[in-house]
Amino acid sequence: MDRGEQLRARLLGFRPTDALWGWAGPLLFAAIGGILRFWALGRPHQLVFDETYYVKQGVSMLQYGVEMRWKGEGEKVDPLFTTGNLDVFKSTEGDMVVHPPVGKWIIAGGEWLFGPTSSFGWRFAVALLGTLSILMVGRIARRMFGSSWLGAIAAFLMAFEGHHFVHSRTGLLDIIVMFFALAAFGALLIDRDWSRERLAARSAARGVRGAGAMLWWRPWRLVAALSLGLACGTKWSGLYFFAAFGLMTVFWDLGARRAAGTRHWALTGLFKDGVWAFVTMTAVVLGTYLASWTGWFATKTGYNRTWAVEHPGEGVQWLPPALRSLWQYHVQAYEFHDGLTSPHTYQSNPWSWMIQSRPTSFFYENKAMGVDGCEVDKCSKAITSLGSVSIWWLATAALFFLVWHWAMRRDWRAGAILAGFVGGWLPWFFLQHRTIFTFYTISFEPWVILAVVFMLGLALGPPGADARRRRLGHLVIGAYLLLVLANFAFYWPVWTAQVIPYDHWRWRMWFPSWV
Repeated sequence: MDRGEQLRARLLGFRPTDALWGWAGPLLFAAIGGILRFWALGRPHQLVFDETYYVKQGVSMLQYGVEMRWKGEGEKVDPLFTTGNLDVFKSTEGDMVVHPPVGKWIIAGGEWLFGPTSSFGWRFAVALLGTLSILMVGRIARRMFGSSWLGAIAAFLMAFEGHHFVHSRTGLLDIIVMFFALAAFGALLIDRDWSRERLAARSAARGVRGAGAMLWWRPWRLVAALSLGLACGTKWSGLYFFAAFGLMTVFWDLGARRAAGTRHWALTGLFKDGVWAFVTMTAVVLGTYLASWTGWFATKTGYNRTWAVEHPGEGVQWLPPALRSLWQYHVQAYEFHDGLTSPHTYQSNPWSWMIQSRPTSFFYENKAMGVDGCEVDKCSKAITSLGSVSIWWLATAALFFLVWHWAMRRDWRAGAILAGFVGGWLPWFFLQHRTIFTFYTISFEPWVILAVVFMLGLALGPPGADARRRRLGHLVIGAYLLLVLANFAFYWPVWTAQVIPYDHWRWRMWFPSWV
């Protein structure tokens, strides 16, 4: 091999060539997962958990361009709304909401397609994003692990994971954050390969180990920044993914320059790659975030829209009035978040999230005999955002292996998976004074799946392992996938609001903290 080929092999490693099978598995399980998610999606025809906010706000944005206050308290408005009465908003009073608009615009897309009174429409957009994320995680796993088989397994696990399944069928914002964070991660993986291809070619062409080529044009990094801007425009927690993935992509660049033999690779990478990455990604993220507020800028009825005019001499004076008003809005929203400490029945601690010790009940109704198909004295109808323990518990153990492989073996794949946990889970340890919930874990669910796939890849053994080892690995993985499937079937009733005998519901609540 010439120098260019050697550099390419060193920088990129093994690349799978079975393009057909690389798509077949993820597409198959995305299709199956999509059928499961769209089946009876409109059931129940009631606002589930925080749908009481986001579904109604989506309709408001279709009507007014911004979130308007509704007439009366939520428990009085919800029955009117679900029976088709859309005259529930105050037409001149914007609502003080604490999450940016992107996620609600996405939910509004389904409401526009199928009508604001359709519970199928309320959930259509999140079901679509949930289905697409199955395909995405499968393709991402294939690229990371160089195996179409492991890519298919990743898609299978996502398709049959309960937490993801419930969120894909509920009109909430958190799975939208997950989708855009996953899209950004996938784009950065493509950028990693794309930039290394060019670094290898340019370094070989120079024939010397100088300061290294400057890669100004990084289109996939810009796509990642756009996705991260949309994540931030859904919930501010997207900022944590921006920070984690921004550092991750720069570390990848440093590693590439070191492998290419660049002199002073650390300083060169920081100044040639790090500064440019920070400038370009921050500009795109910020621009995308501000653009997400277009509806608010375009109206005069949004909350605090005219604050700067009404409060001359206050706030950040060097900003134009519209941005000064938006900044004040953000200050108030931050104060709300930081002061959210009121107790809640289903609040939980991030230390317990991975083992699913306190799942969030999204919906629960008792049913008497003869009501809603109940055939015994007492029935339950529930939606519990409980993760598949067959996946989450193994992922908990996998974290220790990931840290070891990253720290001791310098396995970039382990570090990349850990970056997802850093962006989605770690920040909440610094916010334990707030009222927070286990269902936030959906934002980093793809990296839970990838952590499990990493473990299964170790069980399978390296490509050069002997036939006996590979057969044993396939048997172990096959048995595990059957366990995941059985786990999904067992909890199906409490993920889809099926009316079942109360005793059957209790069978599925293994621990008192799950009730």
